Amino acid sequence: MDYQKARSYIDEAHRFGGEMGLEVITDFLERLGNPQDDLRFIHIAGTNGKGSVGAYLESVLKEAGYRTGRFISPTLYEYRERIQINGEYITEEDFGDLMDMVVPVMEELKREGKPLPSPFEIETALSFLYYKEKECDLVLLECGMGGKTDATNVIKNTELAVITSISMDHMEYLGNSPGEIAAQKAGIIKPGASVVTCLQHPEAEVSIRKACLANQNLLAIARTTDARVLESDLEHQVFVWGDREITIHLAGSHQLENSVLALAGVQALIDRGYQISEQQIQDGFEKARWSGRFTVLRKNPYVVVDGAHNPDAARKLKTSIEMYFPGKRLIFLMGVLKDKQYDKIASILAPVAEEVITMETPENPRSLPADELAETVRKYNKRVQAAGSLSEAVNRGMSLAGEDDVVIAFGSLSFTGEITRLFMEWKKI
Repeated sequence: MDYQKARSYIDEAHRFGGEMGLEVITDFLERLGNPQDDLRFIHIAGTNGKGSVGAYLESVLKEAGYRTGRFISPTLYEYRERIQINGEYITEEDFGDLMDMVVPVMEELKREGKPLPSPFEIETALSFLYYKEKECDLVLLECGMGGKTDATNVIKNTELAVITSISMDHMEYLGNSPGEIAAQKAGIIKPGASVVTCLQHPEAEVSIRKACLANQNLLAIARTTDARVLESDLEHQVFVWGDREITIHLAGSHQLENSVLALAGVQALIDRGYQISEQQIQDGFEKARWSGRFTVLRKNPYVVVDGAHNPDAARKLKTSIEMYFPGKRLIFLMGVLKDKQYDKIASILAPVAEEVITMETPENPRSLPADELAETVRKYNKRVQAAGSLSEAVNRGMSLAGEDDVVIAFGSLSFTGEITRLFMEWKKI
């Protein structure tokens, strides 16, 4: 099938798919021959940090010679980014060929009047077919949302379950307390898997421990208090954890937590018999890259994009700003989805800005209008204006900024790719 036709077919699936639970994807995969049963997985759930932790793990495994698939959601720059092997996106040709296997099963389900899979479920199944065909040694599998009933949780062969930082997000689906949300995330834990997590809210830790006890898993908790930072700036961070001295090039105060968690994951894989040397660990962390998370795009003025879209991520962004840009004049570009806690996000970040420009994610039914967001921000900062488009927001922000100022765009991953392009192409008139 032609790539564009394949994409159109999946887009059309938005009309009829979307039932919660694993029944639909289980039936769908059975008809496709259950390719996931021939794969081994590192399953990652959590509110924040999934992508960064996955980036570190993939980079180390690549250095160690493992053929590693990676399934990402959401993507930032390119649709095919969500299905990749050792950092290489699936080709348009491979995507179209695999859809030739998927479409007949979809049509069969239609004829039988059975529930149809959502776009995310189709993409998940297609990725399993791809990783099996390409004979991946391991697959890094990110949950889309939650864990227990997430489509990715149809897998059985989990080598390592990673639970990243858990905070309040998607409460309408996952629960109204850290413990309830963590119980959903911990649903990815399977008997026989190694489990690693970071230091969590006490309620969340209790839920994770309960899941491990029920499945007889050993739990390792990676603590940033066990790490000693030697150097830290926008270009790199160097820290010591145990006997290892690690250098990373991902900026942000939260990256210490993410990298220590990934190190615990690497150690768990070594304990399971995976062959990974100390040099491969060091090289993997140093080579790891992950865009859109406190990523510096330009200097003079500094321009940073960050995917902070919930209160916990907003607090971490504020800490990073204080770490790297103390005393600097700050101009914020903020855009969020209407189902997020945007009032809370604004209360954390808006007071520290000289100016706030609100914007709306284009062509997204979940977008919060820029005018409505501006009204919310105005409670915490009177210097706010709504932009009519992303390009207008970028132009206003850059026009307001002097060479010594800092422009930071945040609030949603959904506009990161487009706003990155606009910033990189911007020229002073």
